[in-house]
This record gives sequence, C-alpha cells and structure tokens, in this order.
Amino acid sequence: MTITQLVTHSGGFHADELLSSVILTRLFPDATILRSREMALITPAAGRIIYDVGGDFDAEAGIFDHHQRPNPLREDGQPYSSFGLIWAHYGHDYLRALDVPEADVNAIHDSFDRGFVLPIDLLDNGAVNASEAGPLFAGLTLPALLESLKPVFDDREEGVDDRAFAAALPIARAFVEASIRRKAAKFRAEAMVLAAIDAAGDGHVLDLPMGMPFRGPVIKAGADHLLFVIHPRGSEWTLTTIRSGDDTFENRADLPVAWAGLKDAALEEASGVQGAKFCHNGRFIAVADSREAILKMADIAVREATAA
Repeated sequence: MTITQLVTHSGGFHADELLSSVILTRLFPDATILRSREMALITPAAGRIIYDVGGDFDAEAGIFDHHQRPNPLREDGQPYSSFGLIWAHYGHDYLRALDVPEADVNAIHDSFDRGFVLPIDLLDNGAVNASEAGPLFAGLTLPALLESLKPVFDDREEGVDDRAFAAALPIARAFVEASIRRKAAKFRAEAMVLAAIDAAGDGHVLDLPMGMPFRGPVIKAGADHLLFVIHPRGSEWTLTTIRSGDDTFENRADLPVAWAGLKDAALEEASGVQGAKFCHNGRFIAVADSREAILKMADIAVREATAA
C-alpha cells in the first residue's frame, strides 16, 4: 500500500510527533504531512498513517496514539509516546533506509531505543521530569530544545504553528541521523579495533589506523594487558592512555611524569626521542611528528608503567 498522508495533530508540537515525523518522512518521502484534529483525517484509512492523535493504537490500521486509556506500554511497563510506537514499528526499516549494514540493524535499533527513544517517551508521558537533570540542564534536554522552536504565545499569525513545525523538522532530523551515524560508526570501529587487538598479541600498545572509539571493544575483548593506544592524526601521531572505567578519569597507566606539560625541544630532551612534540600536563596524550617517534615514546611509556 502506498502511503500518501502522514497525519498528526495541529497546534503546538512536542518532540514525540516531531521525531516520529523524521522517521516517517524518510520512509515515505512522497507523503504529505497533515496537521489536523478533524475526525475525518484522524480516522484510519488506506494510504494514511496517524500518530500522536486519534485515541487509538493499532499498527495494522496505521494509527499510533498513546493518549488513550489504557495507554500502550513497553514489556517492562514503561509508557510509549508516539515516537516509541513509531520506532518500534518502523525503526528497522528506517535504519535500512539509512544504509545501516543488515548485520548491525537489530543492535543499533535496540541501542537507539534505549538511549534516545525511551527518554523521549518518558519525558513526554511525565514519567520523569527534566528538572531531575538539575535546574542548570533542565532546559537543555532534547525535547526542551526542540519545543523551544515553537512560536511564542502571542504570535497568532495564520499558519504559524505549521510553519514552525516544518522549520523544526530538519533540525530534529539532524539529531536523529547524527545519533544513528555515530552508533553505526561505533560498530565499524569495533571490527577494526578487534582486528588491531589480535595484531597486538601480548603487547601493551594498540596500533590503530586512525582515531576511533576503542575502549568498548578493548573491554569486550578482555584485553586487560593493553595500556596505550597509538594512531595518526593528520600529519602527526598520538599516544594516548586507556581509562580504567567509564565513570573515572583514572588510566590503566599514565604517560611518564617527566614528560608532563612539555613540548618540542624540552620534550625531546626529557624523553630522548627526536620528533617528540607535546605531552599534556594530565599525562593522557602525547604527540610526535612521525610513526617512528611515537613508537619510541610508546616503548618508553610501557617500560616505565610495567616497571612500577
């Protein structure tokens, strides 16, 4: 069946139907978004998807509302918003439309649901309060930012709500697609990091072809012997530490204390490595002008860390 109408409610908008529209307009680019509360439009019909309005949830009939009683709940009892309902039904197809590799679709779908969709669902239903993030951050949640794009209360120009919705849609799309791209990239990085771990063998240095997320795969592989990571950065090379946990800045091993805060000639003298360019005062990253130089710095850092 060809979808020709995407129907949500008129008036002020919230994050859930805006983000639902991101998913649906990607999958049905030729469909028209209609914002209305007219019964004739919010009643299921052929070629129509209705969301966040209509007082019913029936995926087969194409209606995805969550305001009715009883309201639709996840298996764990947490409430859906229209975004959660749309994601549950159309999210896999959406990921395929973004060319996510089929092998990663299920994992990315679930990860995005937990980390992005569920918070929207909970906030929209009042199951959590944005103020729990603290007064400084409450206005910086994604729903608050998206809803700040609504017209101000005394702007009552004809069609102003619909124009604001249309203007907010590409902004919402940018957040969704950036999140998906980053998750897909982490899966690509994992394969590359796991290959580099195999290549490292019993060594203490992970040699990567470029900067990428590496800690997750290192933990997954149980590679507790790895202490440092090297990779190119533009025309330079970096040597970085590996944090010992997600909730700490403590490292498995720090770079040598004698290098802290030094650069150029001073660092070359302290390290004995020609081409050493910089070491952060926090001793978590160092930079050299060549692969040869960074490998020498890595060897020194490993010897000092394993001798302690």
